[in-house]
Amino acid sequence: MKKGLVLLLFFTLISCNETGNSQDVFCTTEAKAGLNIAVYLIESSSSIPISEGVTVVATDGNYSETLQFYDPQNPIFSGAYERPGTYIITVTKPGRQTYISQPIQVMSDICHVIPRNINVLLLP
Repeated sequence: MKKGLVLLLFFTLISCNETGNSQDVFCTTEAKAGLNIAVYLIESSSSIPISEGVTVVATDGNYSETLQFYDPQNPIFSGAYERPGTYIITVTKPGRQTYISQPIQVMSDICHVIPRNINVLLLP
């Protein structure tokens, strides 16, 4: 009888977790960047990743944020941490054409934003 009760409780917990009920979801405590923008310079026959002198701004209505990069070896500009929205990305660098994106939608699930990874090519 005791084994049957334990098995019944176990299968009840499994079935509850599969329903997608928010009470059964365990979210991590990390903050996820909604936007991750890699910037490349177009040179004669190749493209190279760059961060020096580059400014990346994400705008969603009245909200505006300058995205940051943390690793010069892997210059990905990140921001919009845990902030869903529809963003316009503007990338500038002196001596290069300014890049302005089409609207980019950042959505979220029950726990975090769903990160968008975007590559931007800056033309001379």
